[in-house]
Amino acid sequence: MRHAHEREANLLGAVSLTVTDRVRDAVERGAGQGGSAPAALVSLATYLDGSPIDSIRTPLALTHSATVRLVDRLVDAGLVERREGPDRRSVAVELTAAGREVAERSARARADALEEALADLDPAERAELARLNSKVLATLTDGRAAAGRICRLCDAEACGHEEGRCPVTQAADAAEARAAASP
Repeated sequence: MRHAHEREANLLGAVSLTVTDRVRDAVERGAGQGGSAPAALVSLATYLDGSPIDSIRTPLALTHSATVRLVDRLVDAGLVERREGPDRRSVAVELTAAGREVAERSARARADALEEALADLDPAERAELARLNSKVLATLTDGRAAAGRICRLCDAEACGHEEGRCPVTQAADAAEARAAASP
């Protein structure tokens, strides 16, 4: 007989995979773009607009060349523009008005898919799940790079980022502080 913790972990895996598939399908439909494009657009709209290409590649877990190809595709679609970066050798990427609209559609599609997944939970169950998810996210966040990857499709307002309530930001700050304090 299997242990309860194996069942719990397996259930988490099944839920995670199913929600991931539904969110991916929703954001790709919302963006009219596949692959990493929706996450790139939402990340640009949320916290990366005007960032150099290398800053964009990290949360998307892409190579530099793959990120350049993605940006090329988004430029061709009229969703982003290249600008001179801060040091003249780098290239910054900025959303166009059309890109901002597509990012918003993609974010709304994500929110709808997540609401659908939570539809059968009552308010107390949703609150408990939020508490547990916050705890799991804090465990999985070991610094800023992880935070960027985790939050690449996030709704920063919904998580309370600006108010300091985001568990990922809190965990990333704590991890960075621990790293700075280590000899």
